Amino acid sequence: MTRTSDSIEMKVPAKPEYVGVVRLTVSGIANRLGYSYDDIEDIKIAVAEACTNVVNHAYNEGQEGNDMQVNFGVYEDRLELVISDQGGTIDVEKLKQERGPITENQAIEDLKEGGLGLFLIETLMDEVEIRGDSGVMIIMTKFLQRDEVEHHGYGVSKEIPEQQ
Repeated sequence: MTRTSDSIEMKVPAKPEYVGVVRLTVSGIANRLGYSYDDIEDIKIAVAEACTNVVNHAYNEGQEGNDMQVNFGVYEDRLELVISDQGGTIDVEKLKQERGPITENQAIEDLKEGGLGLFLIETLMDEVEIRGDSGVMIIMTKFLQRDEVEHHGYGVSKEIPEQQ
């Protein structure tokens, strides 16, 4: 298993105005790692969806400690994102059953309202795991496609040499 080069943690209020802060942060990290523009946009959308789920569903009105924890695991070949809350729990299997499968031929009018955010996250990221034991934790992984990026051997923490 590849060791983490860096681990970055954020704790932000579970409020809509902080979703953009998390999006900007993940965009900067993914850019630094060398992800393509399209992959960065996919990561930003998935992170925004996960954060929005926390904002909309995790806490009851007036509940104390309405925060979301965002962890970025920076690896040589991937970025792992963990977005978690300490709000209500969910039955992941029940949620998947209620959402049901979505097919390419299905008309938009026939889609159930809600639940598309998780479908979108699963579509945009390479690996997704949802845990609903104490609060909800969404673990998302996006692998770095080395053949799309010119590799100079710079690591995440290494300084890029100046151009002559």
